[in-house]
Amino acid sequence: MTVASPSSLYSDLDVEAHLDEPLGPRTWYGVGGRADLLLRPRSIDALATLVRRCRRDDVPLRVLGSGANLLVDDEGVDGVVVLLDQPFFRNVEFNVDGRVERMRVFGGAQLEPLIHKCSREGLKGIEQMSGIPATLGGAVRMNAGGKFGAIGDVVDAVAMIGTDGELRVFPAEQIAFGYRQTTLPPGIIVWASLRMQQDDPVACRHRVMEIFKYKKSTQPMGASSAGCMFRNPLLADGRRESAGKLIDQAGLKGLRIGSAIVSPTHGNFLAFDRATAGTLARTDDMRALVEKVQREVHARFSVELATEVVQWRRGEWKTEGH
Repeated sequence: MTVASPSSLYSDLDVEAHLDEPLGPRTWYGVGGRADLLLRPRSIDALATLVRRCRRDDVPLRVLGSGANLLVDDEGVDGVVVLLDQPFFRNVEFNVDGRVERMRVFGGAQLEPLIHKCSREGLKGIEQMSGIPATLGGAVRMNAGGKFGAIGDVVDAVAMIGTDGELRVFPAEQIAFGYRQTTLPPGIIVWASLRMQQDDPVACRHRVMEIFKYKKSTQPMGASSAGCMFRNPLLADGRRESAGKLIDQAGLKGLRIGSAIVSPTHGNFLAFDRATAGTLARTDDMRALVEKVQREVHARFSVELATEVVQWRRGEWKTEGH
């Protein structure tokens, strides 16, 4: 922490504070060190004031979502980690502005239970996110998705607290949603409104289960991983190739460094072997495996693989949100 008294950041704010908080158990990988300070704000005002103070004091500020796309350094991270898991930030509002087809979802809401609730209500629009563990904020920030579509397909507007602590709303027409990225500025996503459509609840439920079944049959969903490690690269001819296919063709499935292993089921899933993980699992093993895969794929195909999984390191930070 770069201020003399960390409590000066939050002591008068409506937040729940945890000093020296373990982060590994809050991620899907289950590894990594501690946060100097983890804060769980209960209101927009508290969050906005915290953002302003961190900027004023040059304190690193990171936002933790569901931990499903995150690898935390073994040494932990400095500064403040914000977790939007209090009731206000997990709220979901239906019939926004009196319109059945509009829904407002706050940044800390988990998508999986939301998808099932929408299907029961006969609302379709986000079923393409089935099987993707994420909070709404994290999903929008990286335009999460897959074969069946992405969250950006249905985003109507996004409200964010910028690095200056000000709340701004960006309509969809001001946001470009690309492959695993958006043009949203740095900041923390507070809520997004989504365009939904009314449909038969049975049909909605069937679609959700169909997508989930497909993902379960093609991905090692029970592994200690963070989903796809690499973005699908864009080739010289403009085609986007499957990173998993390249890794498979390079003969890297099953490659292991320490307790980190390339999944034998899907080459783009790098996981910790449950049989040898626990206290033996190290972030450094996963980083070494990532770099080995990148080198081998480049040597074989002259293709650079960029990581999709976010990596947090002590001393390296930028306030970019979920």
